[in-house]
Amino acid sequence: MQSPFITELNQQNFMQVLETSRQTPLLIHFWAPVSQESSEIIPQLQQLAQNYNGAMTLALLNCEQEQSIAAQFGVQALPTIALFVNGQPVDGLGGPQPIEMIEQMLAKHLPSQEEINLSKALELVASGQHAQAMPLLTALSAELANRGDVKLALADCYLEAQNFEQAEALLQAIPLEYQDNYYKGLIAKLEIHHQAANSPEIQSLEQQRASEPNNAKLAQELALNYHQVNRDDEALALMWQFISQDLNCLDGDMKKSFMDILSALGQGNTVAAKYRRQLYSILY
Repeated sequence: MQSPFITELNQQNFMQVLETSRQTPLLIHFWAPVSQESSEIIPQLQQLAQNYNGAMTLALLNCEQEQSIAAQFGVQALPTIALFVNGQPVDGLGGPQPIEMIEQMLAKHLPSQEEINLSKALELVASGQHAQAMPLLTALSAELANRGDVKLALADCYLEAQNFEQAEALLQAIPLEYQDNYYKGLIAKLEIHHQAANSPEIQSLEQQRASEPNNAKLAQELALNYHQVNRDDEALALMWQFISQDLNCLDGDMKKSFMDILSALGQGNTVAAKYRRQLYSILY
């Protein structure tokens, strides 16, 4: 497995690799082809290193090829696992071990998987990869999700995804100490949306509809304007008032607009899912 987090130890690079433990914890796996247990666990260790995403480095030492290095460490059983921090061994395991035992050992010295996921998510947000960061942020525990910096990052993702209601709810709950320039920038984005979402054209249509509540064509036009500024719940609710009473409203054009909005929102949208269920209830 080619990875910046995994390396093969040998006489030439040994001291250089060991020195890296002063910056990043180093897990050395002593193994040999003649020891089936020591070779079989290598793919799991490699995946573990990938999961830690740079929080630790895995070094593989083939004791048959590098007997002198193995002798320096006094390796007597295969496999042997040793964790180095700041150039010194801090923990280890001798003999065959399930991967869970190794994970437990590492958990005493390294960040948790959830903390690693959070760090990765924040890096993704900072680099503009909001869609990739969103699932990592929404999967965090309540304890981490309540942190101010996490709420800001998630609000940022919601704004990029045009989920303005969720973004606004999060920004309203940001503690004072996190209301920095990043926070102010997100608030500004939200304000721009609010201004666009309440344009003079929409206000004019709303006033007309107030005096003509049964005008289906006017309601459809207002709903489509709502959709253009991501006020989709209001758009669908307005159309639903008409198609729930007459599926053939406006010769079926109201239902078509309704379904076009559902399609545009996609299968994963909770608002669309609600109205899709309501539509199916009268169709079937």
